[in-house]
Amino acid sequence: MKHLPTLNLILIAVSFVIIIVGFALMTGEPSGEVYNPDIFSFRRITVGPMISLFGFVCMLFAILFRGKKK
Repeated sequence: MKHLPTLNLILIAVSFVIIIVGFALMTGEPSGEVYNPDIFSFRRITVGPMISLFGFVCMLFAILFRGKKK
């Protein structure tokens, strides 16, 4: 049986959503004329980039995934 590409497309879509969530966690109120200490929050500096990195690793796995051979 030939490998169906739908599994790869589903994995790519899930990875893309994970990447978008990671980038969304990095957004927030900018530091304008008044200093805003929230720009250095744990969510923006650590959690967001780690989730995005996980999404990119998942995307690489989704692209290279072959499935089971019979």
